[in-house]
Amino acid sequence: MLASDRRTVALRADRQGAAEHGHRITAAIACHVARAGGTVDQLTQLLLHPEHEGGRHARNIALRSGQRRALDYIHRVWANATEAVSTTRALGSRHDAYEFLAALRDRIETTPWRGERGRTALRVLRAHLTFAEIAGGPLHHASERQTAEEAGISRTTLRAVYDTVLKPQGWLRRLRVGHNRDGSTWYLDYDTVPGQGAPAPLSRFRTTQFPPDPALEEWTTPETGAAADIDSTVLGRLMGHDAFAHHGLGGAALMIISALRQRPNQTVSELVGTSSVSRATAYRTLKRLADHRLVRHTGETWALAPRALEGFGDGLPGADTGRAAAAAQGWDKVAEQHGTAGVAARRKALHAVERAAYREVLDRLAEHRSKAVVIVRDGRRVLVPAPRPDELPPTWHAPDGHVLDPVTGRPASDWRVATDGRLILITPADQRSYDELAAAHAEALSEWESVA
Repeated sequence: MLASDRRTVALRADRQGAAEHGHRITAAIACHVARAGGTVDQLTQLLLHPEHEGGRHARNIALRSGQRRALDYIHRVWANATEAVSTTRALGSRHDAYEFLAALRDRIETTPWRGERGRTALRVLRAHLTFAEIAGGPLHHASERQTAEEAGISRTTLRAVYDTVLKPQGWLRRLRVGHNRDGSTWYLDYDTVPGQGAPAPLSRFRTTQFPPDPALEEWTTPETGAAADIDSTVLGRLMGHDAFAHHGLGGAALMIISALRQRPNQTVSELVGTSSVSRATAYRTLKRLADHRLVRHTGETWALAPRALEGFGDGLPGADTGRAAAAAQGWDKVAEQHGTAGVAARRKALHAVERAAYREVLDRLAEHRSKAVVIVRDGRRVLVPAPRPDELPPTWHAPDGHVLDPVTGRPASDWRVATDGRLILITPADQRSYDELAAAHAEALSEWESVA
């Protein structure tokens, strides 16, 4: 059909979807050949074989754009496939997938996540780990809104964390951007992330603007240490509560609670290392938690209250905060005290409105709607019929039913003038009978299931 400028020829939406589907099949076959130790020549021979249904997309490119264009396309697909295979692990069974996720969870829990940006990145990564555990492997699907709701942050913050921490450091790879009603396809990995001792970029290593003082244990190296020790399961369960929003207890409280859950009775110096928060932040956060009687201070050590994970403080005296401490009565009450109650509900409501608007646009696009043009005549609104996108100007007609390309002035090989005078795309696949189409469809499904 004609594009909106009525000058260029564009594929219809259904053919565009078929092309994307063909590309995914080609990429899956290329990955299978790469994992089997094949070569690009073998892949080319396989895809261009006339009886191989999985190579139809590559053969269509060769038919429409020439052999050289098809070979260039196959080489690009092969380069992407070899890179993907070399940087991913082959999981032969569900047990292998669970072992992989368990090792990844251990790596996450022992990696220092310094600074506010690092703590936010941990929340996002823990949300993706939850999705991966549900999917049964590191390959999973998740949309931005879904991840933001799970992590308890905004979409703006989520995108910043993706671009500055998780994707550059190799924790996450987006294999396919979400389209239509499908979320993006993500892959979790830990083989390519920096070592546990490597400092995280864009993190603040200093807690003071003054030079370090050895008497105050202000070292020239990051005071949070090279390894953390937290319970990420607790963090994943609590991070969606309004109490841990940015203006509430915050991410530092999540880290302190997760560290104390993993190993009770820690001193402040130990918490600085296990929770990856600075000394000043640790003291400030412990004071906040003690105000709600969610932690106990015994001598030099700190521990969680018996029902702290539920948001309930105990009745015993807390830390010396200088004022009477009221025991917390659940995370909702804590959120009310900090003025963050309802943040998650408002975020979900906003996302629901955005999803509804997006689906409405998709439905309109699926119906090929165009903006109506009306004129007013004698006080009445008259609808102007829109020109059909497949109508051809007489100057584009060529002998024998061919169509002249308006850019080159030469006949387009695949386009024809139909019997009703409108544009039609003719390919060798259109000349097959119904039985041949049904057999080709069944063969394509079988091929896809064997390589996907």
